[in-house]
Amino acid sequence: MLALRLLNVVAPAYFLCISLVTFALQLFLFLPSMREDPAARLCSPALLHGALFLFLSTNALGNYVLVIQNSPDDLDACQGASARKALCPPPSTHFCRVCARVTLRHDHHCFFTGNCIGSRNMRNFVLFCLYTSLACLYSMVAGVAYISAVLSISFAHPLAFLTLLPTSISQFFSGAVLGSEMFVILMLYLWFAVGLACAGFCCHQLLLILRGQTRHQVRKGVAVRAGPWRKNLQEVFGKRWLLGLLVPMFNVGGESSKQRDK
Repeated sequence: MLALRLLNVVAPAYFLCISLVTFALQLFLFLPSMREDPAARLCSPALLHGALFLFLSTNALGNYVLVIQNSPDDLDACQGASARKALCPPPSTHFCRVCARVTLRHDHHCFFTGNCIGSRNMRNFVLFCLYTSLACLYSMVAGVAYISAVLSISFAHPLAFLTLLPTSISQFFSGAVLGSEMFVILMLYLWFAVGLACAGFCCHQLLLILRGQTRHQVRKGVAVRAGPWRKNLQEVFGKRWLLGLLVPMFNVGGESSKQRDK
């Protein structure tokens, strides 16, 4: 339990450090390298790249904050095993040992946010995974373009990215690659790994939402009554789902928020 509590503190700090490093690389390395044509101010590559990265990062960090701020309901009335079974049915609730509370429609505990994922912040968690994946993969593409221009490396061959790390390590110890360039190359692989992991989490979570299930119910083997997939989506994303895709916002307009307000 102590290890889980420690991970619950280290993982968010790790995510915030990666975010700060990504912002610094975008601001001080990638954006200045795109300012080659001063005459093209309206549609310059630097302006378009900055606007797109700002949109992706704002949605990722905004939904990250909302996942923490819009935490699941804490059912404090359930005290003891008998009361928990009577008042909190196992298919819809779960006692989290890390948070030390009973959460409604518990899905899982996310250590990177240090919070439980439930009915109130499920949509923000899915959008957080989506935009974090897009921001990481887009940063990887921008980093590949930067390394290709600085080191004159062609990535036309499909295996060029896979052989970049071992080749760069040998060149780094020989003095042909600078420390800043080697750091960017290491970040490329980190962005690639985090982007694929978040994309996998997002797709898996969307599949469970379409089925009307939670990850906790799947692990426990709890059978749920299958409902229409459109209704399952509306319960999580609400009627203003398109606005939620564009701007980080609370989960309003859905069935879960209506039940909470009653």
